[in-house]
Amino acid sequence: MSLHHATKAVPGEDVISRRDFSPERRAVTCSPGFATVAGDGPRSTAVAHDLDARRGETVRAWTAFIESTGDHQRLVRPEILSSWARSRSAVPTEVEAAPLDDEGETQARWRDSPLQVAVEAVEQELRRTAVDGDLVIGITDEHTRLLWTYGGRVMRRRAESVNFVPGGRWDDTSMGTNALDLANRTDAPAMVFSAEHYAPHLHNWVCWAAPVHDPVTGRQLGVVDLSTTWDRTHPIGLATARVLATLIEQAMPTSRYYAEGEVTRDPGLVLTLLGQAEVRLDGERLLLNRRQTEILALLALHPDGLSLDQLHTMLYGDHEVTFSTLKAEVSHLRHAIGGALSSRPYRLTLPVSTDVEHVLALLRRGQVMAAVDSYGGDLLPGTNSPALVEMGEYLAVAVREALLADPRPDAVLRYSDLAPYDTEVIEVCLDGLRATNVDPHPAVPLLKARLAVAEGP
Repeated sequence: MSLHHATKAVPGEDVISRRDFSPERRAVTCSPGFATVAGDGPRSTAVAHDLDARRGETVRAWTAFIESTGDHQRLVRPEILSSWARSRSAVPTEVEAAPLDDEGETQARWRDSPLQVAVEAVEQELRRTAVDGDLVIGITDEHTRLLWTYGGRVMRRRAESVNFVPGGRWDDTSMGTNALDLANRTDAPAMVFSAEHYAPHLHNWVCWAAPVHDPVTGRQLGVVDLSTTWDRTHPIGLATARVLATLIEQAMPTSRYYAEGEVTRDPGLVLTLLGQAEVRLDGERLLLNRRQTEILALLALHPDGLSLDQLHTMLYGDHEVTFSTLKAEVSHLRHAIGGALSSRPYRLTLPVSTDVEHVLALLRRGQVMAAVDSYGGDLLPGTNSPALVEMGEYLAVAVREALLADPRPDAVLRYSDLAPYDTEVIEVCLDGLRATNVDPHPAVPLLKARLAVAEGP
């Protein structure tokens, strides 16, 4: 199974002609369990009238919110209002398409995801549901990044025009309010109808989404979303999203997880260095001492290799430690990783990934929220390796400066968990929210509380 390739968004492509959804096209479909509006009899006319009225209410509420008239609060659900506030501070209303992550990175993420095997097992059911209901179905990771999509003939074209494709980032700070983000954020099924979407380009959509969990550990892995046009809204849409989520969960092979729920099939070396120290080789956790972990970290961060002198200086600095001591540590480490460490220079000879490089890559792409989420804290806390201390300081400053330049409230709140006494970042965020002159962001009370605790009595 291959990923669909993303296409560039075409402005205005999402504008829907009423001819596309004439009564003659509204045939009943049920696969599995999804039905569209049926026929053109009295009930269908009543349903259409109700939907028109409901759409009108959402448009009025959205307009009142954008124009800050104050009438919107009684017209929309609290979770929609909170998401609108987050969206307004992060994306323009003119946003036409979701930002796209690197295609190769998205493919790698999909290959390594436990969702991939499960979706392959039930793919025919998902495709049939999409075609029969003229839906587009999407599967995301835990960051609301789409990993897999499939659409019926009409919705596929519309989905591509807004980058509802693998790699599309559909968190509400990237694409505004939508059901994928709400379901992922609240860990509960969610529906977003018409102008409840923050972006006008999605006001012709209705979306239902439900979270997908690992059946053994309960860990949330992402969401499954069903989307179509607003005039095809049906009461069982949300129930269908729940059914599909359950279908995927039941197809998930539990053998790919340890009992504690950590993925065990990542190829090569995977190093977690931020806030803690953990090394896994092909999914199996390695028990290394502190020095061996530091050596492995240095080699992972210098993929071209290091000479004996370079490694000694980076690891010990001015401490009087003999070269034979370092060679003995390297020898033990080489044995632990199955011999995949060459000499002259010392270099790892197997695939290796670190959370340090992951955070740096996110910062280079301007994905501040994702970078903060992935930043677990200091690099190997307590290390006395001069090179690792320097890299840790570099990364900490880079994350902080990115937040000062783009102080998104949710990201700042997350950062304040790691750096509770960094009051400047919190103050810059609060100043920015005051300057926008919009309704209070849901994170404001928590940010003020953090500031009060940090500043003390």
